[in-house]
Amino acid sequence: MNWKFWQSSGRKSKSREWFDAIIFAVIAATIIRTFFIEAFTIPTPSMEKTLMVGDFLFVSKISYGARIPMTPLSVPFVHQELPITGGKAYSEAIKFPYYRLPGFGSVKNNDIVVFNYPMEDDRPIDKQTHYIKRCIGIPGDTLKVVDRVVFVNGKQNMQPKKSQYVYDIKTNGVGLSDKVLRKNDINDGGETFNQGEYRYCLTASSAKALKELPNVTSLEVLSQPKGQYADYIYPYDPKLGWNMDNYGPIYIPKKGVTITINQDNISIYRRVISKYEGNKLEERPDGKIFINGEETSSYTFKMDYYFMMGDNRHNSADSRFWGFVPEDHIVGKAVFIWMSWDTNGSFLGKIRWNRLFNLIHWNNN
Repeated sequence: MNWKFWQSSGRKSKSREWFDAIIFAVIAATIIRTFFIEAFTIPTPSMEKTLMVGDFLFVSKISYGARIPMTPLSVPFVHQELPITGGKAYSEAIKFPYYRLPGFGSVKNNDIVVFNYPMEDDRPIDKQTHYIKRCIGIPGDTLKVVDRVVFVNGKQNMQPKKSQYVYDIKTNGVGLSDKVLRKNDINDGGETFNQGEYRYCLTASSAKALKELPNVTSLEVLSQPKGQYADYIYPYDPKLGWNMDNYGPIYIPKKGVTITINQDNISIYRRVISKYEGNKLEERPDGKIFINGEETSSYTFKMDYYFMMGDNRHNSADSRFWGFVPEDHIVGKAVFIWMSWDTNGSFLGKIRWNRLFNLIHWNNN
């Protein structure tokens, strides 16, 4: 028998070795990013200055338990749309029900959380756009915002050190130079009105520094007064009179808890009952409420829910605008900044060196 011939015929070609290596790498990377840790970037300023546009993060899936893929047939490393050609990067031919593996813990108040944006009804849950916000309220909490101050269960919630609000600034005619803005860490672009009048998102420390400038004559935070209804604020109910600075009280649904439902609060829980928990909800002209064909005055929640807010409080699309985040939308916990890139920085200042390899704490500074 020609043993040498047999040995040579079983040897892989270089191209086959490369192919096998690539397949192994894709499978290993998919397992890691699905069940352990995944990289994300910050595309919008809704969490500034805690997280900056251009921050590259690692998000832990095991902190809250990895979610089993609900739409398993998808192109690796592509979330929604195919690059170049466009079109869906996934198929809905096979769908799995929601299931989460055990994790190290649960979502806590003030955790910074990545989740799927719950208002994209035209996509499967795990293919909805990724958002990142601070979890202000957890299941069972009652939340209220009074003159921009958040209260949870009657107690004032912590204020992130670098949270921002919009301020109107007036000067004596001498403008705010780029040098002054950079010195005080103001980089949101802002707005200029009449000569010497500006509007910027500022942290408390930046606002204090600007107020002390000799050319600044007034500096006031922009605020919506209590009772001034904003029709873009969830649950879009004029009877409540809520706005982004004065909101609630609102109870955050907790699995297994039964609440009374009526015409006063049905607008708050309508989407939870019908969309997220799959019931047929009917509200009749006489004020009676029917769920799955039966008249009722109470409802027991099937899932836990969360209330999310951005630290850039006047420039964040969050739960004040679209409501609760269901537990099956939670992706993971932001834990680590490994890179930060400033597209507006100078040639040598593109990398924010002071942000590299920073752990993300509940009150990052």
